[in-house]
Amino acid sequence: MWKKFTSTIKTMLSDKSLRNKVLFVLFALVIFRLLSTIPIPGVDRLALAQFVEGNQLVGLLNLFSGGGLSQLSIIMLGIGPYITASIIMQLMTVVVPRIKEMYHEEGQSGRMRFNMISRYLTIPIAVIQGLSLLSILQSQGILNYVTFGDRIFDVIIVTAGAMLLTWIGELMTEFGIGNGVSILIFAGIIAVIPQQFGQLATVFDIAQLGTYIGFVVAAIAIIFGVVMVTEAERPIPITYAKQARAGQVYGGTSTYLPLRINMAGVMPLIFALSLLLFPQVIGQFFSAADSYTLNQIGGFLLKLIGNSWFYSIFYFVLVFVFTYFYTAITFEPESVAENLQKNGAFVPGVRPGERTAEYLGSVLSRITLVGAFFLATIAVIPIIIQSVTGIASFAIGGTGLLIVVAVVIDTIKKIDAQASMRQY
Repeated sequence: MWKKFTSTIKTMLSDKSLRNKVLFVLFALVIFRLLSTIPIPGVDRLALAQFVEGNQLVGLLNLFSGGGLSQLSIIMLGIGPYITASIIMQLMTVVVPRIKEMYHEEGQSGRMRFNMISRYLTIPIAVIQGLSLLSILQSQGILNYVTFGDRIFDVIIVTAGAMLLTWIGELMTEFGIGNGVSILIFAGIIAVIPQQFGQLATVFDIAQLGTYIGFVVAAIAIIFGVVMVTEAERPIPITYAKQARAGQVYGGTSTYLPLRINMAGVMPLIFALSLLLFPQVIGQFFSAADSYTLNQIGGFLLKLIGNSWFYSIFYFVLVFVFTYFYTAITFEPESVAENLQKNGAFVPGVRPGERTAEYLGSVLSRITLVGAFFLATIAVIPIIIQSVTGIASFAIGGTGLLIVVAVVIDTIKKIDAQASMRQY
């Protein structure tokens, strides 16, 4: 293991192309951190500090903005609007056949058009989220607008910041290593860790020492479980039929098709968090409105989402459903079965074509059930710990821990794959 790790690092440092990819990602992260320190105009720092302290909504939004919201920076929206747009577009692949064809069957050009539509959709979503958040902050006395034009100016700034961050993430995916959006979220979580430790230090109580130790043990168990489930796979045996060409016999070899228990990776968590934030933002926005009816609706939404049991169950269901949904998008048994048949390969004991697709779909459904249940369970454990202890940092820190571990594993795998390709 250590020998393989050192070999990968040596290849990464010696190969110019791979080294440039890693350096580009690091450079993009530096730009990301610099942007998160540039505030929008007219911020009352004292009122902002009081609002941020112990606010779980702000804590979750900070996961997508790298601390940008707690500083009210120009990238305070983070990549949340782009993630929301991606969720809408991927849901549309189920409803609209043309979009599904574009995403699955038109190759690279279709994916490029799909991503372009997602970027266009990000703009109105960023405007709506920006207006909502700025209205909430104004109602709390954090922002003081003299004219309506001042608010519109800030909306333009934060919308442009969200689009800039989206562009940086896509550049990281194209010219760097790994998924740029996931790496930005990872960097944001790492950036707010000192702040969360500071909050824990302020509420530290020696009487709750056992609770803190229990949380550390739970964190280690979560890391171990995520690594095990991420690495676990079900091998499907594949045999290539023998073919005689020009007097020589080809094929006849046996290999296997690896089906991972959790093919969706970290995306179900990110998608679920994005949807969980929506009713909270709407509730805060309605609560700050002048209308009595909107106040009642906002209060009901906040009370509902503030119930730890409802929040945990809703989060569990979302992660579970999105794991299945994202797996269905990324892996199509029909396409795999068709490619196997074209290449003269088959699963022993299963007829090629439709029967192979049914078999792969059945196996994938069963193993994804295990992966989805495990991922959803691990996701709500920190929330349960938070409801017992009353420390909000536990819930946010646990969610961040899941994302960090999954992103690190995925990035290391991609670096290792690049290094292995160059070694061969």
